[in-house]
Order: sequence, then structure tokens, then C-alpha cells
Amino acid sequence: MSPASAATALALLACCIKAGLPGAVAAGDTDTVSARRPLRGNDTVVSAQGKFELGLFSPGASGRFYLGIWYKNVPVQTVIWVGNRVNPLSGSGVASTELRVSSDGNLELVGLSPSSATPGVVWSSNLSSSSVSSSPGSNVAVMSDNGNLVLLDGGNSSNVLWQSFDHPTDTLVPEAWLGEDKLTGEYQTLTSWRNAEDPAPGMFTDTVDRNGSSEFFYLWNGSRAYWRSGVWTGRVFANLPEAVNNVLFNQTYVETPAYRRVTSVLYDNATVTRMVLDLTGQTKQFIWVPSSQSWQFFWAAPTVQCDVYALCGALSVCNQRNQPPCQCPPGFAPAADRDWGLSDWSAGCHRSLPLQCGGNGSTDGFLELPGMKLPDDSLSVAGAQSKAECELACLNNCSCQAYTFSGGGCAVWHDGFLNLQQLFPDAGGGGSSSSSLYLRLSESELQHLRGANNGKKNRRRRLWLALGIVLACIAALGVSAVAAWILVSRRRRRAEMANQKSSSSLVVYSYGDLRSATSNFSERLGGGSFGSVYRGVLNGDGHTQVEVAVKKMEGLRQGDKQFRTEVNTLGLIQHVNLVRLLGFCSSGDEKLLVYEYMPNGSLDSYLFGTGTGSCPSWRDRYGVMVGIARGLAYLHEGCRERIIHCDIKPENILLDRIFTPKIADFGMAKLVGRDFSRALTTMRGTIGYLAPEWISGMPISAKADVYSFGMVLFEIISGRRNAEGHGASSDDRNGGDRESTFFPVWAAVRVAEGDTAAVADARLRGDVSEDELERACRVACWCIQDQEAHRPAMAQVVQALEGLVDVDMPPVPRALQHLATLA
Repeated sequence: MSPASAATALALLACCIKAGLPGAVAAGDTDTVSARRPLRGNDTVVSAQGKFELGLFSPGASGRFYLGIWYKNVPVQTVIWVGNRVNPLSGSGVASTELRVSSDGNLELVGLSPSSATPGVVWSSNLSSSSVSSSPGSNVAVMSDNGNLVLLDGGNSSNVLWQSFDHPTDTLVPEAWLGEDKLTGEYQTLTSWRNAEDPAPGMFTDTVDRNGSSEFFYLWNGSRAYWRSGVWTGRVFANLPEAVNNVLFNQTYVETPAYRRVTSVLYDNATVTRMVLDLTGQTKQFIWVPSSQSWQFFWAAPTVQCDVYALCGALSVCNQRNQPPCQCPPGFAPAADRDWGLSDWSAGCHRSLPLQCGGNGSTDGFLELPGMKLPDDSLSVAGAQSKAECELACLNNCSCQAYTFSGGGCAVWHDGFLNLQQLFPDAGGGGSSSSSLYLRLSESELQHLRGANNGKKNRRRRLWLALGIVLACIAALGVSAVAAWILVSRRRRRAEMANQKSSSSLVVYSYGDLRSATSNFSERLGGGSFGSVYRGVLNGDGHTQVEVAVKKMEGLRQGDKQFRTEVNTLGLIQHVNLVRLLGFCSSGDEKLLVYEYMPNGSLDSYLFGTGTGSCPSWRDRYGVMVGIARGLAYLHEGCRERIIHCDIKPENILLDRIFTPKIADFGMAKLVGRDFSRALTTMRGTIGYLAPEWISGMPISAKADVYSFGMVLFEIISGRRNAEGHGASSDDRNGGDRESTFFPVWAAVRVAEGDTAAVADARLRGDVSEDELERACRVACWCIQDQEAHRPAMAQVVQALEGLVDVDMPPVPRALQHLATLA
């Protein structure tokens, strides 16, 4: 919304409020504050439609009070704006606190601060002299339904004097903005809270480029950039496509002589969503899900939490797999215990025992921390040619805290370090970039650590001794008893195996078998929400060897029995268009699935790859469409229990030796359980395939798969990603007239106009079946209808693609139609 339109809308609202009485506010108004109707104590004002509430709040157990705006109908108080974030109110003086319009026209909060014995102004709108109202005493503040607190000129209700959207704190809601006011030189910037109980400005900010570009920077301590959005391409920010390619809102960046800013408009005003610069230094998008009465995490930037600069403070370790992510290395403890418990790790860690360094030399030693991403700002030691010389160089300098030595030489860190990060080889981050850091500790601390390790070894020895005594006692009871126990165990095992064989033909592998088959998981084929996939070779019948794909599951919380039950159910599901599950492993926390190997990879590389085979013929494409539809129809209707895939996209469609399409990762929703939606929405690229009901919190049915299938159809037809940029260029393979337009928008409009030929991949040079093309385009448009009741079942899709039923002309989906009008 432009400033002019916003001012007009607010002026109309003000006119309604004043009801023809200049300078006065009706006594029954509940969304306004004025000189004649101040807000006192714990009273609140609520926006006209009851969406937002303004008043005093106290975060956690802080005992301090702040002026804030929060969602009225969200039971978990969620604050989107704070006024006096640097000057809190004392809890003892809340009853006498007053939010009012002062005699000079400012909106001001008057109360008792913790450091003062008398009430005073703790926050004000601070109107400049150039903004003084012609009738200041009659100014009125209005709590709007979009979350904007607006101060209107009492003498000219079309004049917006001040608004909270110009002064955001840590949260951005739809219709609010971030950017620069070119006329005043002010920036609208998100700044994180200091900790969970203190809304004072923290260490992280999100601001537009001060040099004038459209790019946004995430800054640590107001200076060091640790993430960049990329410039605005006309449709998306280059490094943040998921913030745009979803069904929540339309995001735009606008630059005029008066301002440059990013803002967003909801497709459905009933959606409740917010973007927060979190305490972790990440921007996170959340959606309120009414069915679960909770905030659902949607996406984050940067994606990896430990990419946030200095998140954990000095002398600490960031571990992406930990919650919280920050931990102190051995020999260290949190420097600020209470702040650490409030998710403020900026103070870092301090030594439990001091180093011994003086005139007589140092008795300190070093503890190896393996598999680390090394901290920034190291100093090179040119004279150290070996690890021993590097260690000695560090010992000889009292300020040296740690060192590393590699083929690149010796590097040391003085007076602390920032950004030490634990890496994991099986997570794609622990390859050649990981190193060992040697952390300096006092001799007494090292002895303490050795003693703790020796204690653990002694406990293990005592355990083994006790076990030996127990075994000896068992032997004393008689060999016959042991033999009887073994016989019963074998019978039970044979019964279990017989039952297993009757339920499915899956093979149960040991972890060692699969580790050997995959050469210690050395050849990674890919990965996604549920784990990484590795190529393996297993012995088949006789002397043959069989290629397999082994998926290491991540994030499962199921016990062994439940996991085996669910996997055996999946083992019964077989169809020519489904990847076959061959076996599994359940060994403690390790859960692995063994699938048939697909030598031609995934559909996304087949369609969008750069090799000579990356432009499949129309005949091959249509065969893939029909095959995927048949596989999904089988999952929905052919199984004893209906299986909803929930994550249909080209990456989850694999191709065998003769390019038969096979759907992978079906049944993951049952294995992953309630964490499944989070696994989906935290993945880049998946969001563009999610049906609207995922966002609105409605129950998920098989029609969610139908929506995703429709999006995949558009990609197969066009040979291009739905979410890729569409800037005009000479080599734009499908023409330049779609620049800055989300492809499904453009395609749906073309189909509605009867111009299906324009949707086909230009690389096919018109070598398509016109009848099949029109059929596929219409089916795709029916599949992505907003209302699931308007989408066909997959069985109907199969019939339509096979030409057994006619397909009527579909309407352009409402959400996409809204996008088209904005494009």
C-alpha cells in the first residue's frame, strides 16, 4: 500500500471515528487514544475488527512493563511491536501509567521507570517541529486492523503525523514495510530482542543496503554482514525465493522518489502470519494454525542457524544439531548463566580455571576439538613449520587461546575467538573444510578432564566385571537351563521371522552390512527432509551383486517396534510406478531404508539438467505424466490404507533404466509423524508445491497431492522450474514476454485463453501432440484449484490423461489470478 492510499484509508477511518465532531472522540470508541480518552494502567484498545490489541505487557518473569501491540485472538500473547523497548516501566507503577496525546500533539507514555522515583515520559512519538499539528490537542491515535498504530492530525484528518509501521521493532506483518524514507533519511529496520525477557535492541539487524541498492543485509553489532538477500530481480530477492513463491502473500519491492521498501499483501485476509528477526539472528516466517492453536514455522534465513555471525559469543561452540545451538567447550562455562537460559548467548563462555603463564614459562596444555569449522580472524605464525612448533608458539604467548596446524601452516587465536562451529561429515558439512582446533587449557583443568575420562573407563571395567560374575552364576545354574533358554529363544525368533515373512518380503540388514555395502556411506546420491541417500552394492542370489539406494533417516523418534511395524506395511506396497522398498535396518538410533537403485536419477535432473539428454521428447514427457498419475492413484485408492504422499515434486520422482517414472519417499508421513509438516516447510524448493490447505491449517487430504501433481505437470510441460526467475534475455528459451511473472500464473492465463502451445517447452520446437498438450495443460489447471473440492481425484486424472474422459476448460485459480493482476 502506498503512503497516499494508506493516508486516504486512515483519513476515512478517522472521519468515521469522529462522526462529524471536529477535535472530539466518541466516548464508546475502543480503538482510539486521545487527550480526552487516554489509556490508563492495564486498559487496552482493540482494532475495529478485533485483530490487534494495544496496551502494556510484561515479557516472561522480568517484572518490567512495555507498551506493545499483539494479536488479539491468538491465545499465546505474540507481540509485534514495542514502544518503550529501551525504557521499561516499573511494575509497581503500572496502575498510574498513562498513554495519552499531549498538549503538543505527541503520543506519549508517562509512568514510573525502575530508575526514577517520580513518573515521567518514558516514550514519545517525537514529532518534529515541521510535523506539528495545526490543532495538536485534538490529535487522535488509532489502532488499525493491520497492526499499524497511527497518529492522525486533529485539524486535518488526512494527515498522518506518525505511525508504528515507520518504526518496526523485531517483527514485520503484512502491509508493513522495511526500507528507507528518502525524505527524512530514516530507515525501517528489524532489530532482534536482547533476550527472551528483554525487548531492548539486540545484536542482530535486518536493513536495506545503505548504498542505495535493493539488497537487504543482516548485520551483527550494526556492522558485520553475515547474510544478504540478493538484489530484487523484479519478482524475488535472489537469495530468498521461498519468501515469495508460496501461497501466503505477494511480496514486492518498490522504489520511488520518496522511499524504497519491501512490503507484502496477503492473498487471504484470514491468514495470520508474521516475519520475525529472532534471537538467533535468523529471520523466521511463522503462520498461525487454528486447528493446532500454534505458530507453524515456515522458512528461515539464513537456513543454517550457525551461519549467524558470533551467535554464541566468544570462546564457545555452535552445534547445529543441539538445542540450544550454543555450548561451551570442555574447561569452559557460560559467562552469563541467566542470559544463557534466556537464549542470549552473546556473552559467550569463560574459563573454569585460569591459564598458568608467567616468567617461568607455561605449564598449560591443549585439548583437541576435531571436526571444526575454524573461527575467523586467526593470525598466521610464519616461523612454525610443524605442529610442535605451532604449539610452542602459542604456549610462548600468554594471550594465545588456541591454534591449528595443517598443510596451510600454523594459525593462532589471541584473546578469544568467534564463530567456532562443530561440523558433521554425514550432513554435507564435514569434508575438507573441517579441521582440528587445539584449545589451550590449564594443567589442572587437563588433569581434571583426564580424571573424568579415567572414571568413565573404571566404571566400564566394573560393569564388565559384574557382567562376568553374573554369567558365571548363570553357568553354575546348569548347562541344561541355559540350553533350554537358547532353545526357547530360537523358537521365538523363528516365529518372529515367519510372521515377518508373511507380512512382507523385506530383508532386515545390520548396520554393519549397510555400512560395508555403501563403503562407509561414501557416495551420496542426494538428500532431503528425511535424510541422505547413498549408493550401495549388496550380494544378491548366487554370486550376483545388486545396486541399491540406502537412505539414512534423520529426526525419527520412533521406537524399534513401531518403526518395524510401519516399514513392514510399506514393504507390502508394490506398483510399477513406485520405488520398491527392499529392506531396512533398525539399530538403536540408526534407522535406514534400502530401496531399489534408479540409475537415471531424478526427474528434476532429467528435465532441468545441462547435459545432452536434458531435453526429453514430448512422448517421453507424457509417459512420465501418466506414470506419476498412476502411481499416485494407487497410493490413494489401491492400498489397504490410503497413503497421502505430501511431498510430490520432481526430486521425489525417480527414473529406472528405461526411464519409467517411480515415486519415491511415499509413506514418510507415517514414519516421521507430527514433525512431517516442519520437515517439508524447512526445505528450499518444496514450498512452491504445497497446497493452500497446508498454510491455512485445514486437515490434509489426498487432494494436497493432486495440487502438487498439477505444479509438477507445468514443469514437465514447460521444461522449466515454476519458481525460476524470468528476466528478459536473449537466450530465454521460452521467450521474454513472461518476465517477472510466476510461471504457473502465466501458464494458467494462457490455458484459459486457449493458447496452450505457448506453454510447451520451446526446445521441443513444436514437436508435440496438440491434443495431449491441451489435455495436460487443462488437467494441470484443474489440479491447482484453490478449493480442494474443485480438484479431481487422481483416478480421474489418469482417465483424463489417457483420453478416456473429456476435460473442460478450467478457471484460473483465485490466488494465481490475484498474482496475475499484480504482475
